[in-house]
Amino acid sequence: MSTLQAHPGVDMLVYPELHLCGTEHLPTDERAAALERAAVPLDGSFVAELGSIAAKHGVWLCPGSIGERGPQGEFFNTQLLFDPSGALREAYRKMFPWRPFEPHRPGTEFAVQDLDGRGVAGLSICYDAWFPEHARQLAWLGADLVLNVVKTTTPDREQELVLARANAIVNQNVVASVNCAAPVGRGRSIVVDAEGFTIAEAGVGEQTLVFDFDPARVAELRERGTMGSNRMWAQFREDDNPIPLPLYAGRIDPMTWAPRDLRP
Repeated sequence: MSTLQAHPGVDMLVYPELHLCGTEHLPTDERAAALERAAVPLDGSFVAELGSIAAKHGVWLCPGSIGERGPQGEFFNTQLLFDPSGALREAYRKMFPWRPFEPHRPGTEFAVQDLDGRGVAGLSICYDAWFPEHARQLAWLGADLVLNVVKTTTPDREQELVLARANAIVNQNVVASVNCAAPVGRGRSIVVDAEGFTIAEAGVGEQTLVFDFDPARVAELRERGTMGSNRMWAQFREDDNPIPLPLYAGRIDPMTWAPRDLRP
């Protein structure tokens, strides 16, 4: 029985990082080259076929990420998001490949996508979650749902579960961290609400997590504050001085601090 038959009413499907690009059957030293050989352009037939699956079932589809061959021959790890018509609405190139083990070039652009009035999804791939700047920027761009697709085969999945909760708490949005299952990965996909409470968590083996996402709940939480008290997006007043951030050659500007839907 398919996932959509088992769970009627589901309108988005999300799969793990590199879900369609397995190289685990190869010797370790051959995997990077095999991944690169399998890379495809975004305007090719492989991506179009994925879009046709979304259209056939009338759902939003995030088929994890794929190896993308860029216009100048670059090799990216790229997360895709198709709408129910099959159109590729967003493509995000992983900003923080897990070096020195991953052969991809890092992307440089954040990606959020309006889900046609059902919220705003921010795209994130695996190791991105270890960099708080990434999750914060997605929230600032308006993401109330972060789709973090993961392929963790190493023992640090426990730490990633903490990061999923922490990123949800400090940005007041829902985080779905979708990892590949055993025997390839460590499983334990997790969905965390905007206060950091676990909505659903999988075991190590294959399992489908189903959850309801309502952007109005995120908006309400940001208004009343986490646990009724913490409203970090309302931290600054217009007459506060900017805070220098030498690490980024930038600053926190009270006039532009809040996510776009919370700005005056």
